[in-house]
Parts: sequence; structure tokens; C-alpha cells
Amino acid sequence: MPVWIAVGGTPQSVVRAAPLGLPLAIAIIGGQPEHFAPLARLYREAARRAGNDPTRLPVSINSHTYVSETSQQAGDEYYPTYAAMMNRIGRERGWSPMGRNQFETGRSPRGALVVGSPEEVVEKILYEHELFGHQRFMAQISVGTMLHERVMHAIELFGTEVAPAVRKEIERRSTSSAEGPAAI
Repeated sequence: MPVWIAVGGTPQSVVRAAPLGLPLAIAIIGGQPEHFAPLARLYREAARRAGNDPTRLPVSINSHTYVSETSQQAGDEYYPTYAAMMNRIGRERGWSPMGRNQFETGRSPRGALVVGSPEEVVEKILYEHELFGHQRFMAQISVGTMLHERVMHAIELFGTEVAPAVRKEIERRSTSSAEGPAAI
């Protein structure tokens, strides 16, 4: 049974996980993904120092995700239940309430939320792949009290449109980089 070490974003948790020689799962539920990239580099370096081959230790990015036909539809469908859930957690943790502007910032190209049309979700996952070189992306779709039909439709779009496009582009990029610099 595969076991992964999940970290919440602190350097200490990454350094603690690396010597165990287990794959790393980085949860990105807020902020900007590029702020988490140093954690993946730190994990790989700490694994190397501990005598583990970092190329054999996969990294996963775990994000709140929702896919719908259009960007506007995805935002409109996901926002109410996502904000309600985050605001409930926020009250327990002393966070300020989340409004639509904060949500939209989160789903912008550099935000932590992977919410949008299939094309936008593909682009965001590929952007994060450039940052992390991760081998797995975990989409947490059912956040809050989203209607089951919408969750199932988002999973269907993710499986039929997003995942194949991401795999194809990563394969193209890895083939191109293995062949050397592209001719101009």
C-alpha cells in the first residue's frame, strides 16, 4: 500500500519527511503556489543528504479543484459552498471571512485554487508542474456541500478533458527536453 507524507507547508515538516524515504504530498489551499516551490526543492535536497535518491521520491500537489464548462460557471458554482466551508473553518481559526474578491484572487492564474474551465485547469496544473516537477496532482473537488451532480460532472470533465491534456503536454515537454534544445 503506497504511503505518502502530507505536509502543511512548513520547512520543518518537509525536512522531517525527507529522511523517511517516502513520497511527499504538499497541500496548497491558499496563497500562491510559487511560495511552496522551495519546499519541494528542500525536500529533494534533504532526501539526498539523508542518502535517498530524490529522483525516486515522487511529489504530489494537492489542491481544491473544480471544473465546469466555462470559467464563470465554475466560479459561480463553486464559490458559495467553498466560501461557506472556508468561513466556517476560518471562524474556528481566527481568519477573516472570505468574500468573492478573495475567492477570485485564489482562482487567478497565480492563485492556489484550481477552479475554472477545462482549459484554465490544464494551464494551472501545467504551471504548477513547471514549479514543482510533481508526479501526481490530487484534486479535492468535493469541498463544502456541493451538489453531487456537480461534483460528478467536475470529475467527468477532469477525467475526460483535463487529465488527458495534462498528460499529453507533459509527455510532449519531456520528449522535447530529451531531444535537446528546440530549433528555432
